Amino acid sequence: MITREKVLITVKKYPTLSEKYGELVCTAGVKEDGSWIRIYPFPFRRFKEYRRFKKYTWIELPLRRNSSDPRPESYRPAGWAEIKILETIGTKNNWEARKKIILKDNIYNNIDLLIKRAKENQLSLAVFKPTEILDFTWDEVDKEWDKKKLESVLMDLT
Repeated sequence: MITREKVLITVKKYPTLSEKYGELVCTAGVKEDGSWIRIYPFPFRRFKEYRRFKKYTWIELPLRRNSSDPRPESYRPAGWAEIKILETIGTKNNWEARKKIILKDNIYNNIDLLIKRAKENQLSLAVFKPTEILDFTWDEVDKEWDKKKLESVLMDLT
């Protein structure tokens, strides 16, 4: 079943390459009712410049459940030409408008409950506010893309 949803895009992951779909971006955001949603696959850079949108922009688009992804928030776009770009929410007054949308419900501060719900496949996206930050680490990733996937994408663009 296809539904039309209004989504405030809050996440645009770094692009990955797919032999099947080319360059893809996983996006996520919040629907009008405050629930989280993941939209994948999204060939963001294939859109013409005027059709690309920034984070914290409301968009409206047709969606269907992503049957290949069991996570409850996962959907697939059901028509690229039907995406409407609406307003962008700014950072005025210390992000006040953004906070009203993103921080209004379901803020987790119990990591054990969050992990439990994720393992039970009840959620995979959430706002988490730690009570204390003990450390911060990161892993460097390879900056070179897989040659086979890159060739596939470049062939697709010619």
